[in-house]
Amino acid sequence: MALMNTGIKAVTDRMPKVISPRTHAIIDYATAAGFFLGAALFWRNHKRAAIASLACGLAEAGNVMLTDIPGGVTDLIDLPTHLKIDAGLAAGLQTLPTLLGFGSDAPAWFFRAQGMSIGAVAGLTEVNQGESRQGRRGPRRKIA
Repeated sequence: MALMNTGIKAVTDRMPKVISPRTHAIIDYATAAGFFLGAALFWRNHKRAAIASLACGLAEAGNVMLTDIPGGVTDLIDLPTHLKIDAGLAAGLQTLPTLLGFGSDAPAWFFRAQGMSIGAVAGLTEVNQGESRQGRRGPRRKIA
């Protein structure tokens, strides 16, 4: 599966960065919602896949909520760090079904497709657009 991530990176590195940080946040929330929907759909027939999907949805939602971009809740991490976390999550999603023992079952395609999607979105996101939440509102002030 590392070969797939290498292929995605090779393709997205040559393409223009067309996804703004705001759009990236929207896509991340939609991806998290997809994981939550997957958890609900897998729950009856495949508990391991359902629990893994729920955990991945929480990880994806938490990552975007902690990022200093429009749509983020707080500014604990910056966008370049967020994109590195996305790359790690994409790589982990490729191997997660095999690691959890359902690599040949039907739900495995869902995790692999989500991993490719997250990797592609991260690779096509423009980092230097100045759309950080601090940039729009000014620097945070310390409360004395």
